[in-house]
Amino acid sequence: MALYDTLHMNGGDGGTRYTTNSFPQKTGISKSKHVLDEAIKDTITDNGFRKCFKIADLGCSSGTNSLFVISHIIEQIEEICKEKNGSSHSPNEYQVFLNDLHGNDFNTLFNLLPNFYDTLNNDNNQSKKLCFISVLPGSFYGRLFPSNSLDFVHSSYSLTWLSQFPEGLESNKENIHITKGCPSEVLEAYKKQHHRDFSTFLSLRAEEMVTGARMVLTFVGGRLADDEEYVQFTILANTLVDMVAEGVIKEADLHSFNLPIYTPSKEEVEGIVRSEGSFNLEKLERFLIPWDANDGNSNATTAEIVANFTRAFTEPIMAAQFGSSIMDEMYERFGHKLGELQSSTDAPPFSNMVISLCKK
Repeated sequence: MALYDTLHMNGGDGGTRYTTNSFPQKTGISKSKHVLDEAIKDTITDNGFRKCFKIADLGCSSGTNSLFVISHIIEQIEEICKEKNGSSHSPNEYQVFLNDLHGNDFNTLFNLLPNFYDTLNNDNNQSKKLCFISVLPGSFYGRLFPSNSLDFVHSSYSLTWLSQFPEGLESNKENIHITKGCPSEVLEAYKKQHHRDFSTFLSLRAEEMVTGARMVLTFVGGRLADDEEYVQFTILANTLVDMVAEGVIKEADLHSFNLPIYTPSKEEVEGIVRSEGSFNLEKLERFLIPWDANDGNSNATTAEIVANFTRAFTEPIMAAQFGSSIMDEMYERFGHKLGELQSSTDAPPFSNMVISLCKK
């Protein structure tokens, strides 16, 4: 399977699309906003600003979350510059790059832009802000921008994805991710791939960012034990095992598949930043998000919320491996199993991390 061809969130207008099932990610962005605000303030304090301030959001996906972040960054810069200079003196222009893989539903983003521009300039008749937004398809595990061109970089819930399937997972046959008590070679394969990917990501961004530029990254992580599992992936694997037993999917397809997702510990992140050497780690915080994080208007159960949320980001890659024709059945079974868990125990929250980095 060519990972880059299948790695994207559910697009379109359907009920399983990422746009309407990404509130946990928005919750994470809100919980980490204070770190973002501090990094923006430090960037302006240390570097001032260029007439055209260049911002990149890496792994922007297709919903409103990315534009929510960009709007907030610009608003914070404007406020900081006003306080710093005693006037509305601020960058004349903003250039924003929204990046994701080629399979991303960029059309949904395009449709959101008119409202974004209207909202951005509806600021009590203050001077109009010139903001130029471009999309940039491609992997952030490769070069994306010219050298020394970016003033601020943001990414949320994208670095959880690896650049490729880890090698050496043959013993993980009836699992699709790390589980409690899984073979040591499974853990090592995931760790090795993550170390290589995150180091590459940092070194590439260091080439593209100006000295003193900040980068804020939010991702699922901060586990407290090597074999700490994310229960929804274990339940999804159990769903697939049942479907193999019933002949709905092939055993070989299950045994050859693992999710290219890794959730690092605090110590791993600190160690990789230190060993790669291009950035100072200014802030690292761990926080929790409940399973049933939603917009407050949903009448769905926790199981339905988690099933839809999980489907929104896993379905494309699962469909490529097991076939699109069984996706409705698979996620329906998955939801039932989540409901059984919900009725028998309290579902554990998701562990998350936010880090702020400064280019040396």
